[in-house]
Amino acid sequence: MSKYSGEQVLVVPRALMEEMGAFQGIQSTDVDTWMARLLAPENHFFMDRALAEEDPTHKQLIPYCIFRCGEKILHYTRGKAGGESRLHAKISVGVGGHINPIDTASGRVGPDAYFAAVARELEEELEIKSEQHSRIIALLNDDTNPVGQVHLGIVHLVDLDQMDVRSREDALCDLGFTALSELRGEMFDRLETWSQHCIEYLAELR
Repeated sequence: MSKYSGEQVLVVPRALMEEMGAFQGIQSTDVDTWMARLLAPENHFFMDRALAEEDPTHKQLIPYCIFRCGEKILHYTRGKAGGESRLHAKISVGVGGHINPIDTASGRVGPDAYFAAVARELEEELEIKSEQHSRIIALLNDDTNPVGQVHLGIVHLVDLDQMDVRSREDALCDLGFTALSELRGEMFDRLETWSQHCIEYLAELR
């Protein structure tokens, strides 16, 4: 029996990325154009997750939300309760997850379904009491490892007024805020690959 229990996840064909201009690492130009194409109903569909995890001809869309308060970035250690065993014990600065059919409830499609998924994932994973100011800053692709080959990250930067955030899930362990300089320094090698890309990019934005 699959560990994903029949979960359906939103995917786009890799061919769409290649048509728009395949990239590795961070893509921060024409983000609005990319999002419009990725979220157009004719360009995505739901696939069984067990199949999608082994199918590099499609990319699972993953909102990857980075929380920042001043100069400090939220991070956590991925626990064994998380769905992606290949990332266990890695430090991550991104919170989010897959887009599922439940996010299309009430007739939501395209961007409406996507942002419903973002809200659902954050509500499930974090308790946030601070004011939030969120925007999409980049796309993230990394085909150098098996996890990255089947996922496409949509990077959200969420600025907080205060560091009042708590984990709701066992999969998010040792939640804390650390200076960007430290994440880019002594902690860098312990970060998952996507987080490394994002930390380097945030350092360039300063």
